[in-house]
Amino acid sequence: MEKFEAFLNGGPVHLEDVDLPAAKTDRSRWRLLDERGRQTWHYLETDEEVKGWPQSIADKYFLGTETGLPHLPAPLTGLGAARNALDFFSHLQLPPGNWACDYGGPMFLLPGLVVAWYVTDTPVPESHRIEIKNYLFARQHPQNGGWGLHIEGESSVFGTAMNYVVLRLIGVSEEHPRMIKARGMLHRLGGAVNGPHWAKFWLSVLGVCEWQAVNPVPPELWLLPDWVPIAPWRWWIHIRQVFLPMSYVSSKGFSFPPTPLTLKIREEIYTEPYATIDFASHRNSISPVDNYHPKSWLLRSLNWLIVNVWSPYLRLDAIAKRAESWTAQLIEYEDLNTDYANLGPVSGPMNLLACYIRDGEGSYAVKRHRERMHDFLWMKGEGMQMNGTNGVQTWDTAFAVQVVVEAGLADEPKWKTMLVKALEFLDDQQIRENCVDQELCYRQRRKGAWAFSTREQGYTVSDCTAEALKSVILLQNRPGFPRLISDERLKDAVDTLLTMQNASGGFSSYEPTRGPEYLEMLNAAEVFGRIMIEYDYPECTTAVVTALSLFTQYYPDHRSLDIKRIKDDALRYIRRAQLPDGSWYGSWGICFTYASMFALESLASVGETHDTSEHSRRGCQFLLGKQMEDGGWGESYHACEMGVYTHHERSQVVNTAWACIGLMIAQYPDPTPIAKALRNIILARQQPNGEWLQEAIEGVFNKSCMISYPNYKFIFPIKALGMYAHLHGDLQLA
Repeated sequence: MEKFEAFLNGGPVHLEDVDLPAAKTDRSRWRLLDERGRQTWHYLETDEEVKGWPQSIADKYFLGTETGLPHLPAPLTGLGAARNALDFFSHLQLPPGNWACDYGGPMFLLPGLVVAWYVTDTPVPESHRIEIKNYLFARQHPQNGGWGLHIEGESSVFGTAMNYVVLRLIGVSEEHPRMIKARGMLHRLGGAVNGPHWAKFWLSVLGVCEWQAVNPVPPELWLLPDWVPIAPWRWWIHIRQVFLPMSYVSSKGFSFPPTPLTLKIREEIYTEPYATIDFASHRNSISPVDNYHPKSWLLRSLNWLIVNVWSPYLRLDAIAKRAESWTAQLIEYEDLNTDYANLGPVSGPMNLLACYIRDGEGSYAVKRHRERMHDFLWMKGEGMQMNGTNGVQTWDTAFAVQVVVEAGLADEPKWKTMLVKALEFLDDQQIRENCVDQELCYRQRRKGAWAFSTREQGYTVSDCTAEALKSVILLQNRPGFPRLISDERLKDAVDTLLTMQNASGGFSSYEPTRGPEYLEMLNAAEVFGRIMIEYDYPECTTAVVTALSLFTQYYPDHRSLDIKRIKDDALRYIRRAQLPDGSWYGSWGICFTYASMFALESLASVGETHDTSEHSRRGCQFLLGKQMEDGGWGESYHACEMGVYTHHERSQVVNTAWACIGLMIAQYPDPTPIAKALRNIILARQQPNGEWLQEAIEGVFNKSCMISYPNYKFIFPIKALGMYAHLHGDLQLA
């Protein structure tokens, strides 16, 4: 306590000075198991297990240990550098044919899982406890001791309160110097009463907050008729699947009975004694750091009516029971249609808890959910994190295939086995059937589609389907490659894509836009923007346009009029979405650089390039105007938050590759700025073994949360180097 008071009084408590040696597991005992794309990490306890299951190069790479891969001959050309990179990247391909990666970044995912484990009495292996602690310590802010919404974000109540609680639940003492530092930061932010909605939900489940502090998410919303403009089926799928179990759990009022540990936590995460807190008065309290999307007057008014009128006076038991029964049924549909993999790592632990409340600990649903939670966990050099989904298997594998083809390397014998394995994986992962009771549970058509991760997860994604479709067509129409996916299955994929266009002409992610934009007035998450409905995305639209263009080259008679109409409408959207400075806003990668690369590809696919299109010229001028003095490009994640291009303090390999690709796709006539970027950044930073080292975070969702795509540092530089060679001649390095 003396240390804590010293910190609050400005005393010199520095993590680097007081950190204690952290116990670590033996990295040589970790193994990644990939079963048809399902990725789970295992810690081998015995020497016999270690001997029987050798560690792979990919395992070692992910764990940050020495891979044993040799230094390669110094490349003499850009294509030589691309081959070196592909040589390294090929060793990371997993046995089913896919690539995996650390898909981390968000710092609010582990807390939901660990709280769900704790309150459902789920056994947690000691190896996992140790490495979760190590990861959270590694990602703790080095100065103030807090955690942010994501790994590069500033410390917030959401990140700090929830990750502090995680560390306490897995056994870290409140007197550990790092915990003292974290607690001090949390108190300076006003304590856990200033957490956003999702934080208060999980803290109430744990029993260290009162439900009166949580704004309502009544399950009766799911009883609204479909025609009602705010009915949940109109919401974006992720918010829909989060609020579904959240509403069930909160309606049940589940709160874990107090334990000696949780009673201690109650006194640690607030700035005043727990018993004196008026929790109801803090339903709308939130730290300015967390309040990215403030609650609208409409949401505040509705919350007041639900809390003060509906719940105490009008909510009959029969209505509550009917609503709980229907939400439980919808959760069951979600579990059935994903084999309990669920949409993502926020809803997954909530569904586990809902099934625990409804069915009890011994049920199959709880048992299967517990198994599936491991699909989200990822082991790396820093420790164990939770991925943003159960992986990026299909997405990264589709891109990997394309860049080999586009770099002109697909016909080289060295890469054929790798490519055939990737094709086999895409064959295995195509979704062959629609959901059970698809209309009843409001799911998008999925027959013929590909998911972001795996077939089992089973959610149609427009650009994942499009990129996988392109990869399959590119390989299956090359001499010497097998035709694993039939014409009918390819047509199924196209038929699904044709159901996904919005009235605007653009394409969204999981399904067409179903609700009006004013639904953002009901955004209760507070820490995210653009979360309530689907939106048009230049990235998704480009993927679909280019996939349809490639498809019609080989299948000109299949729905040709529909495809032409949809492409024409999509291109009109791309032109309309261009901003006055010539850029496009990116919603899935950082940020304007990423989206501009895709949009320029859309235009080029119909012959609109720098010399023929004002839109393309403006896009090129935007990119050239952001080139840094060293020749590279570097865009900060703050651009996503603010909607204004923001330079990173240093050029980035991935941003540089995106900009170069955009310029080359647009056929910008002067190769000089592109060659400068390739030489000074991409080639200069390539390591002797062919890899590039991790730099700043690459991805984003909902404007405010960043997420990692570490395979992008292989995929896009290889593509950029190959494209340059074919457009301007191979770049000479000696």
